[in-house]
Amino acid sequence: MKEGNSLSAHILPASATMIGVCMTVLSLIHLAHGSELRWALDKLLALDALTFLASAVLSFVSMRRVPDAEALESRAEGIFIAGLALLALGAIALAFVIA
Repeated sequence: MKEGNSLSAHILPASATMIGVCMTVLSLIHLAHGSELRWALDKLLALDALTFLASAVLSFVSMRRVPDAEALESRAEGIFIAGLALLALGAIALAFVIA
């Protein structure tokens, strides 16, 4: 892993922030009227928060100078991107719940 150019230093705080975003949106969903889509969105965002948690843990471990740090950082990056994609799907679904 290159010194000073590590993605993990950016992935870790961004993942933690995105967990907070998921929690905020989950709270907003509970203000909406009950529906099947709301239940699915609730589960999707909970899964998304776990995805960002996995990304944060992998990025943290990769900063600890373990032998396969670059591979862990790469996995953290991929999981983070997947979490962003899930969050985008959640945003689209949320538009239909609120509308």
